Formats: sequence, C-alpha cells, structure tokens
Amino acid sequence: MIDESRLPLHPAVGLVGRVLFTLIFFLSGVTHFTDIGGYTSLMHESIPFRTFWVLISGVVELAGGAMILFDRSARLGGWLIALFLIPVTFTVHGVEMLTAETAEMQAIQLSFFLKGLAMTGGALLISQFGVRPASECG
Repeated sequence: MIDESRLPLHPAVGLVGRVLFTLIFFLSGVTHFTDIGGYTSLMHESIPFRTFWVLISGVVELAGGAMILFDRSARLGGWLIALFLIPVTFTVHGVEMLTAETAEMQAIQLSFFLKGLAMTGGALLISQFGVRPASECG
C-alpha cells in the first residue's frame, strides 16, 4: 500500500487545478450574457422563462467559479456549480444525446454528457472538502 500522507502537496498545483476547473465556468458564464439567444435556443421550447434561466445560470457559473478560484466560500461555490451542472447536463446534453439525428451527433452529445457528469463530480468533491489553502501545502 502507498502511504498517501507522504505524497507531496504543492500550492501551485492546487492553484492550477482551480484555474483549470473554473475556466470553463467563467468563459461560459460571460457568453450567457453575450449570446443569450444562442443559449436560449439550446433549451427545449417547453421550458418556461428560458431567457431568465439563461441569465440566472450565467450568474451562478460566474459566482460559483469565482468562489472556488479565489477560495472564498469554495464549498458553497462547489454546490452552486453542481446545482447548475445537474439540470444542464441532463436537459441539454442528455436529451440531445437521445434525440440527435446522426450517430456522430449522438457520440458528441454523449461526450458532453459524460464531461458534465465528471465536472459535477468535481464540484461535489469541492462542496464537501473545499480547496486546500496554500498555507496547508508543502
């Protein structure tokens, strides 16, 4: 067995991990405001108040991403990201995965769906354990 307590911790690795994890939420969060129509068109017509949900999800992505990146209430940020990802992963990519007209688009949506699940897992881990402050590394 490997004694994990002996594995090195370095503050730069934690920072890089937070930047890489949150980058997609910053980029996507901004485009929720610059391409409202594009995001609205991704949602099924039966969903009420689609523009409202696009704007709220942009705020949630930006707030959750900032909380995680800057380690300010990172656990709450993890919850925000997870609560954003769960419905988006299932209602956008899950539905598209099942209803896409071509096998190629089904495969692409399957990939997006699995990435959404993986990011949800990461966000849930952050919601439980937070992020390790640099002072605790090394």
